[in-house]
Amino acid sequence: MVICARCGEANGPRARFCQACGSALADPPARPLVRKTVTVVFSDLVGSTGLGERLDPESLREVVTSYYHRIAAVFDRHGGTVQKFIGDAVLAVFGVPQLHEDDAVRAVRAAAELGEAMVALNAELAGTLGVRLELRTGVNTGDVVVGDVVGGQEIAVGDAVNLGARLEQAAGPGEVLLGEATYGLVRDAVLAEEVGRLAVRGKRGQVRAWRLVGVRPGAPGHARRLDTPMVGRDRELLLLTQAFERAVAGPASHLFTVLGAAGVGKSRLVAEFVALVGPQATVLGGRCLDYGDGITYWPVAEILRQAARIGADDPPATGRAKLAELVEGEEHAALVVDRLATLLGWGAEAAPADELSWAVRRLLEALARRRPLIVVLDDLHWAEPTLLELVGHIADWARDAPLLLCCMVRPELLDRHAGWAGAS
Repeated sequence: MVICARCGEANGPRARFCQACGSALADPPARPLVRKTVTVVFSDLVGSTGLGERLDPESLREVVTSYYHRIAAVFDRHGGTVQKFIGDAVLAVFGVPQLHEDDAVRAVRAAAELGEAMVALNAELAGTLGVRLELRTGVNTGDVVVGDVVGGQEIAVGDAVNLGARLEQAAGPGEVLLGEATYGLVRDAVLAEEVGRLAVRGKRGQVRAWRLVGVRPGAPGHARRLDTPMVGRDRELLLLTQAFERAVAGPASHLFTVLGAAGVGKSRLVAEFVALVGPQATVLGGRCLDYGDGITYWPVAEILRQAARIGADDPPATGRAKLAELVEGEEHAALVVDRLATLLGWGAEAAPADELSWAVRRLLEALARRRPLIVVLDDLHWAEPTLLELVGHIADWARDAPLLLCCMVRPELLDRHAGWAGAS
């Protein structure tokens, strides 16, 4: 936006003359150039030339517009910024304008979801126009310079962008290729196959690349290595151990919150605690996500899948049967399974929040009566109020079962929920 010095009218970022008074506008002040580490995603339609030959211009425009909208929505959902559409190719950047510690993971998840978006779009286009779209995608991480504004957006420039484009060109139909730097950041969150060294235009030597096979739901991009001794946390480890012992002695439910800023060692502390008492208990865990659709009960769904050993490929009937085994012999077992199934997307419609809290509590009680149970909830500061209410319900109402709810949170949670119980 450019403000006219003569009349004060606001004009568009590319305006050269004021729309109100006609005065010449001064060029907006240049933004300082900033060097950032970002992850770029290049994606392109395969065989689009043939598509243009088969369709009339109006139909082609409808197809391309639908394609643009679908993939832009995917990038937006994962926190990426679409910088430009080039014909039928798109460049999205993760880390501009806002950096996130998991930008590489976000980018790879978005790249994987592009394939799902194309499946849904192709189902629609097959019925109306008889066409099918395929993408090829490249993902790369590296340093770029940002600051210049074109069309109201900051533009990222650097070799990382160029290599992302070359990876996309080397990918086959339906493939996602990851650059070496990206793979190093996401290796613990993905299944990928190394494709060897590629000779790409503009590079003197060959580059390494990995073909994306799948993304592990909720997994951090780079798992922490815990092969060095933990020091200076004896008191906190003792408090956790005592909380578990009280839960077992009760038997009763206990809520323990590990509170600290990012990077202070919450995960390491809890990992040491689990290693210490894990042989005496069943340990389940889930991680809250800070972006995406349908994430309210994400960590609960992870816990259910772990508890019942539900595989990603298990059909709903198999999953329900596994859940039923966990609550076999419990009162209202069938109703508990029905409510839990909705959390895994198997119900016709979502059950009320209070019924879901009740069902999750009944399941955890059943598990804890068989063996002491530790439930670890990571990144609870990202949780929506509904999930926090579910955790509070379990802590307040679970009875006659040795259950420890261990929650890892940052101080931001207390800014939004000052009355959160169990902060330590």
